[in-house]
Amino acid sequence: MPVAVPEAVGPVGKSGSGLDLAAKVRALQRRLRSRVERRDTLIDVVRAVNATLEPPKIAEAILDRAAAWVPASSWALTASDLSGRSSVLAERGLTPEMGPAVDAVASWVMHRGQELMASELRRDTRVRTMFGGAVMAFPLSCRGRRVGALVGLDRLPASREPRLPPSVLRAVRQLLEPASIALDTALLLKRAEELSVTDDLTQLYNSRYLNQVLRRETKRASRSGRPLSLLFIDLDGFKSINDAHGHLFGSRALVEAAAVIRGSARETDVVARFGGDEFALILPDTGAEGAFAVGERTRERIAAYTFLAGDGLDIHLTASVGVATLPDVAASAEELVQAADKAMYQVKESGKNGIQAALAPADT
Repeated sequence: MPVAVPEAVGPVGKSGSGLDLAAKVRALQRRLRSRVERRDTLIDVVRAVNATLEPPKIAEAILDRAAAWVPASSWALTASDLSGRSSVLAERGLTPEMGPAVDAVASWVMHRGQELMASELRRDTRVRTMFGGAVMAFPLSCRGRRVGALVGLDRLPASREPRLPPSVLRAVRQLLEPASIALDTALLLKRAEELSVTDDLTQLYNSRYLNQVLRRETKRASRSGRPLSLLFIDLDGFKSINDAHGHLFGSRALVEAAAVIRGSARETDVVARFGGDEFALILPDTGAEGAFAVGERTRERIAAYTFLAGDGLDIHLTASVGVATLPDVAASAEELVQAADKAMYQVKESGKNGIQAALAPADT
């Protein structure tokens, strides 16, 4: 039989009403000990955090259990991304003013690998924040490193530092260990998946992922009868940057071009570096007219952009853009790529810095 999640520890009758965090912890010590030291609580944690490989869902499961163990009114679970920046994976009860406090506490906890308990956070010298409530925060550690931080906040300051008895704190650490392992495994898997589909230089999707999405979206468009468009974008004159300034500056210019193209696309578009100085955009549910508008906006922004200005240079590039739409000019992913590529090269041959929509086979 599945193990039931213990009910949340909150204000219960006279012992919980109007008490600050430290007082609630003291009043509920016996109940806390009986819950966190039970074998079925550990079993429940292990089952819950290993039921999924999605980091946010694992974080939610951890928050569910933490709220049942420690009577804080608000919770957040943070973890570091590939760049080392911390972000909130799951939260409950947070208000906007709590955000900076969560960041500051999580940073301290992950850096030190220690719990942080404070009665009034803005008066605590370990962190810098204007939030005046109490806090109980725990590091999530496994495999010799910190994975994230579990932060519990109360809106009001406490009369004293909230503390868990040593035996309860040891039990909480033991419960958080399998949770940390599960979260770390899920994060590592997600990061590996992201790296496998990401271009190292521009951080756009790579051509491998582009082809996967294009095949998937082509099948979906064929089933639904909805249009699907593809843009091919080639930077005109890019070789001159490498020739005049070297490949390091050329790489920086590609990164800047990628940012311009990504900023010109819509939220639903898939933007990839196809190879070299060629980029591609998949536009789901978009006909020829809408795709042409996205392509023209991208072309105009590239032409208006000053490349390598931060390096003291004043370089301007243009772009040749080819547009192809399914089912107008193609019936498969391969045909769509060929049509967009051919349209782009037609722009190249006719003077560059332009946009061309692919024609249906009968019109070519």
